[in-house]
Amino acid sequence: MQAHAMIGTIDAMMLWHIALMNALAPAIAYSIRARLPASLETSIFFAAALQIGLLWGWHSPAALEAAMQHRAVGIAMHASLFLSALWFWGGVVTTSQRASWRALVALLLTGKLFCLLGALFVFSNSSLNTAHGSIASLETAVAHQQLAGLLMLALCPLTYVAAGIVLSIRWFRGLGRHHEPLV
Repeated sequence: MQAHAMIGTIDAMMLWHIALMNALAPAIAYSIRARLPASLETSIFFAAALQIGLLWGWHSPAALEAAMQHRAVGIAMHASLFLSALWFWGGVVTTSQRASWRALVALLLTGKLFCLLGALFVFSNSSLNTAHGSIASLETAVAHQQLAGLLMLALCPLTYVAAGIVLSIRWFRGLGRHHEPLV
């Protein structure tokens, strides 16, 4: 595949990541939460670590270029990111009220590292993709990469913040039920 044809795929790829990891995975996990094993709650930190590792690994220059050049590698990228997100969100939605802090910590760490990757895309003045061919295509690649980073920064935190708010409210309500009022 030529460099020019690959350039536009980074923003499309980012939209797929966002749709799969931050919309579809949490929606599926929430809709089947009653059928999910309770053990997902205790594995949330492993799921978070895998999700972060895969996201950062797949966005290394060599892996990103391979995913953009070879359809099978791109499919493997999306599938692994989706499955890790499904495991992560399964852990979030199965977390008991008393252990909500686990999911909050996992959401905070994962969300911050996702935002850091998005910020690196936005503020980098060089492209993560090494195949360009010309200065014009390099500038276009950087512009598409920055757009992908902006999409990541604008859309990814929405799901994490919303889940964090719901979990925080649930956790604080639970704490209130277990303690007598001071007055």
